[in-house]
Amino acid sequence: MNDLTLPTYEDVAAAARRIEGHAHRTPVMTSRTLDAAIGAQVFFKCENLQRMGAFKFRGGFNALSKFDAAQRRAGVVAFSSGNHAQAIALSARILGIPATIVMPNDAPAMKVAATKGYGATVVSYDRYTEDREQIGRDLARKHGFTLIPPYDHPDVIAGQGTAAKELIEEVSPLDAFYAPLGGGGLLSGSALALRALSPKTRIVGVEPEAGNDGQQSFRSGAIVHIDVPKTIADGAQTQHLGHYTFGVIQSAVDDIQTASDAELVDAMAFAAARMKIVVEPTGCLGLAAVRREATALRGQRIGVLLSGGNVDLARMCELLGARPA
Repeated sequence: MNDLTLPTYEDVAAAARRIEGHAHRTPVMTSRTLDAAIGAQVFFKCENLQRMGAFKFRGGFNALSKFDAAQRRAGVVAFSSGNHAQAIALSARILGIPATIVMPNDAPAMKVAATKGYGATVVSYDRYTEDREQIGRDLARKHGFTLIPPYDHPDVIAGQGTAAKELIEEVSPLDAFYAPLGGGGLLSGSALALRALSPKTRIVGVEPEAGNDGQQSFRSGAIVHIDVPKTIADGAQTQHLGHYTFGVIQSAVDDIQTASDAELVDAMAFAAARMKIVVEPTGCLGLAAVRREATALRGQRIGVLLSGGNVDLARMCELLGARPA
């Protein structure tokens, strides 16, 4: 895959123009409680307040808006545990494109319902025994759909990078930046924006402790494949990075860290109690790492991307209620 043409910051800038007026320019929040606790300034880019509740709308809309007339008539197919599913479904509805989404049969009910509510056809599969990528390819071949994967696509990566672009435009250059890592679309897109706009920023991806394929890949210099990880961070239950995302991460990211499920629950509780916002477990990965790394971050200006807020409220109550007293 050495002949891949990786996306650039110019692609991110073009995506920003393309999604303007369709994606929300989400707010940047701060927490005096957290700043005081770690002795730093932390700026939260709140993509949990994005349309359909996650950053994925940016990349999904950017990719679909580039379809030609034939592609729009034929339709799009995507595979996703939930947020990319909703992003493609909503973007397709806005643009008048038929959408089919391949979703695991254990995906959060809230995400499945929202995807169907946006008008998409949902095809279910077993994430532990079936290959979603193959199902997507088969549907594309059979029906003439255009397949838009959740992360390993230049237009998706470029769209995701617009969130970090907005963050730097609002708060100026940062010392460090933390973003969740699943397949790498958000982290690689963010890295493209940061290297152009805040080149000295230390860029850190954070993934679930139970599924550290990205960390292994980053350290070994080759894409590592793992079994589906068992974690509450359903948006990061990926088995490997993409070729495009790994290429950008290798060249532009400084470190990959992990967070445990217990740390994610604590971070969810902090966001709800202190910041009055709902953030799903995957969306809390960066916050969890910053809270753990407090001593090392003292005196710095830090960006944290809260990637989504799509969590069933009953599940959130269950997770928070199970925390040790």
